[in-house]
Amino acid sequence: MDIRSERATDIATIRQITKAAFAPMAYSSQTEAEIIDALRNAGALTISLVALDQGEIIGHVAFSPVTIDGKDKGWFGLGPVSVRPDHQKSGTGGRLIREGLARLAKTGAKGCVVLGEPDYYKRFGFENHAALRLEGVPAEYFMAKAFEGPVPSGRVSFHAGFDAS
Repeated sequence: MDIRSERATDIATIRQITKAAFAPMAYSSQTEAEIIDALRNAGALTISLVALDQGEIIGHVAFSPVTIDGKDKGWFGLGPVSVRPDHQKSGTGGRLIREGLARLAKTGAKGCVVLGEPDYYKRFGFENHAALRLEGVPAEYFMAKAFEGPVPSGRVSFHAGFDAS
């Protein structure tokens, strides 16, 4: 499996994979593909990676800036992450996340937040931090990973692209 940055020619495939990956998920808003497009169109898709198997795209991960108490503190959000249904549970998502986090840290980012399944994301070093919160979601599903310095406190807001629908 190879991992590389997205190219303009990948956009339609990323959209298809994202829609297919989230289609059976009961918790999904079914707007994840639109969120990625909105982030890209706003220039807020800081890192966008695809996973390839024999030259064919099988997965995607996105990272975009977040604010804490309305301020840019050098933190980013992970997601959406999607893997083509016939390649799920193969480690593709994990490889994409690890590579994305490594690239993000190299950019000088201070840290990353994620909203997701704790048992899954804790394996990448994400932890719950009571002082860092995302309103409207159960605290146990919102986690952070610091690359540099302590985890800040405050209310996190994802980019407006997450309001896409």
